[in-house]
Amino acid sequence: MDPVDVLTRLGGVATWRQLRQVVHWRRIGAALDAGTIVRTATGRYVLPTADEARRAASRLTAVVSHTSAAAHWCWPVKATPPLPHLTIRYKRRINSELSAVLHYRDLEPAEVVDGWVTSRARTVVDCCLDLPFDEALAVVDSALRTGLRHREIRATTASLPDRGRRRVLAVLTAGDARAANPFESVLRSIATSVPGLAAQPQYRIRLTSGGRIRVDLGDEDLRIVLEADSFEFHAARKGFDRDCRRYDWLVLDDWLVLRFTWEMVMFEPGLVTSMIRDAVSLQKAQAQRRGRRTGTSLVRPAVLV
Repeated sequence: MDPVDVLTRLGGVATWRQLRQVVHWRRIGAALDAGTIVRTATGRYVLPTADEARRAASRLTAVVSHTSAAAHWCWPVKATPPLPHLTIRYKRRINSELSAVLHYRDLEPAEVVDGWVTSRARTVVDCCLDLPFDEALAVVDSALRTGLRHREIRATTASLPDRGRRRVLAVLTAGDARAANPFESVLRSIATSVPGLAAQPQYRIRLTSGGRIRVDLGDEDLRIVLEADSFEFHAARKGFDRDCRRYDWLVLDDWLVLRFTWEMVMFEPGLVTSMIRDAVSLQKAQAQRRGRRTGTSLVRPAVLV
């Protein structure tokens, strides 16, 4: 596979190990030589998005922000921006045609790092204010996963109008550092829109046979598992065999497992929502039938740990 395509699917950031699972090392080297991917540290690779955004910001005396700033902080995102996101002062006007997405906002000195990029906390706040919920959630999850604290983000919202502050806090409340990647974050954002489902990320299930399995998203009451089937883990036959065993054990233990590809989650969210909604209805109906037959609770006792 093309290393640029792999990096795009992984949110713009990847380790050497992640790339090598599906890309030959010669192709990685060729992409580095061509400048289509960039090595930021030993064993860490990104798309050249941040460098392009910094050059654009320098030309316009602007500040790199939003997902372009997230790329600078090496946070995986739902989709790398095709054009750099830049923030300029409210009253400033630029007449020339631009190859950039402009945001008008007066930033405090402490919210700009090194004079050209928004701080980590400000980057999160901007994404929550201006991006769709799923994109913002992916940024929040990535930021929390790399060690940014809730209190740092909340402190940056203090000067916001009430409406803006509520919007940021809504995404922040849904954020979870346990999310493994943007693919899983976007799937969780879809799952939150389904009434009656409370899927937790990276949930550990203890099977009745005694084994333990960690799943991408799990609802212990409805016994529903949602798996973000990432292509890189199925590149080797050994990984495919491992996943088949996991799914078989879950099904035998009376869990309903839904598996979604990256393409389904990113490009067909309506279909994914419909499938999850149908799964919730099915599990509730089965629980009611089981309860009528046994006279017990309508929901099977949890076995998640």
